[in-house]
Amino acid sequence: MRYIDCPEPGAAENMQVAEGRKPEAGRGEVLIRVAAAGVNRPDIVQRQGFYPPPPGASRIMGLEVAGKIEALGEGVTGWQVGDQVCALTNGGGYAEYAAAPAAQCLPVPAGLGLVEAAALPETLFTVWSNVFDRAGLLSGETLLVHGGSSGIGTAAIQLASAMGARVYATAGSAEKCAACESLGASRAINYREEDFVEVILEETGLAGVDVILDMVGGDYVERSINVAAQDGRIVNIAFLQGAKVELNLMPLMLKRLTLTGSTLRARSPEVKAEIARALRTNVWPLIEAGQLRPQVYCSFPLEEVAEAHRLMETSQHIGKIVLTL
Repeated sequence: MRYIDCPEPGAAENMQVAEGRKPEAGRGEVLIRVAAAGVNRPDIVQRQGFYPPPPGASRIMGLEVAGKIEALGEGVTGWQVGDQVCALTNGGGYAEYAAAPAAQCLPVPAGLGLVEAAALPETLFTVWSNVFDRAGLLSGETLLVHGGSSGIGTAAIQLASAMGARVYATAGSAEKCAACESLGASRAINYREEDFVEVILEETGLAGVDVILDMVGGDYVERSINVAAQDGRIVNIAFLQGAKVELNLMPLMLKRLTLTGSTLRARSPEVKAEIARALRTNVWPLIEAGQLRPQVYCSFPLEEVAEAHRLMETSQHIGKIVLTL
């Protein structure tokens, strides 16, 4: 099969198309003939040499795919050869074939093509596990999404809105703010022109927001603490502006806040399987009803993976970037 190799960590140019043996479906796995694979920030960090695959995982980049099941591993039930699925992989997505745990596969939602379906798994597994499981967002509460125009941000806005929450978002341009509001954000804040702390406090009558999803880090950590409501929950899933900060933690105590975070890739197969079940029950019906749709900004053929990575590093895109095979 063809796959994307990165012999040396570093720039996007280091990636190249290579030929190798296709993987086999191990026990509890399915082998997927990949039609499309999502591009995600962890892929960038892995390419740079700072996010090595966990033990036993494929060293090939790519954490989500969509395609057709080619083979079933021992013990797999509930799927058939020929089924169209999207899957959260443990690596290996940038290839013509990828093995994935059967429990991390989901059917391609009715009404979506394979390119759109490839933009679902990593994004929705992340949003569900952090915003709803870890932070416990409820209908009637408020959510602030930093990086609202990202793939995760656009999904979080749509899903939280569909679940009955009032959503705010930060983004870096008027175009991105307009996109966030078109997806369900009550107010999107252009952080280049406005102070999101001032805007949120004004919008909420000084009450603040119940849940904050932060992939920015840096000085956003303390500013998010300042804008959180009583008993608020702040979840960090990335630190694009840095993980080391100096904080005044007194508001954390006085407002009874929860400051937490997580990564997805290192979580156990059992946890990922449970998230998949929750998505199929709670989110797939919303997708099929048209209340949530992956925002695919553009796609690139596998051979142009370097261009896809370079685009992601500019942060000029709105929504997801996908590789096609």
